[in-house]
Amino acid sequence: MSEQSQSHSLVFWISSYFFRLLAAVILLQTLYFKFTGAAESVYIFTKLGAEPWGRYLSGTMELIAGILILMPKKGVYGSILSLGVISGAIAAHLTVLGVVLVINGKSDHGSLFALAVTVFVSSLIVLILHRKEIPVIGKHL
Repeated sequence: MSEQSQSHSLVFWISSYFFRLLAAVILLQTLYFKFTGAAESVYIFTKLGAEPWGRYLSGTMELIAGILILMPKKGVYGSILSLGVISGAIAAHLTVLGVVLVINGKSDHGSLFALAVTVFVSSLIVLILHRKEIPVIGKHL
């Protein structure tokens, strides 16, 4: 461990791992739906004009982000990638899809949007907590 990582408090580490785990669980649990072609995922990416390649690309990026964010020395990279991917999802909800999705007459009551916002906030917290580990600019933060 580096000198800096040894100086962090227990609250820091508990917070870091809580938000890492929260973001990773959400990112990784959606992979099943993306990679198996679940109706909801197909609907979303069809509406975005990116079915199936967008679904596979998004799922692959979420898989990489979910794995990296859990790795102690790579978590900052995972949080950056996660913020990028999930920003696209949030933008898609706000511009094309809507906050509440109605697919085949069933409403998601905004749960997919809420999960995207949760991943965004969790990843941002991880990035802020580990800002000193960001390559090139971290030492200045």
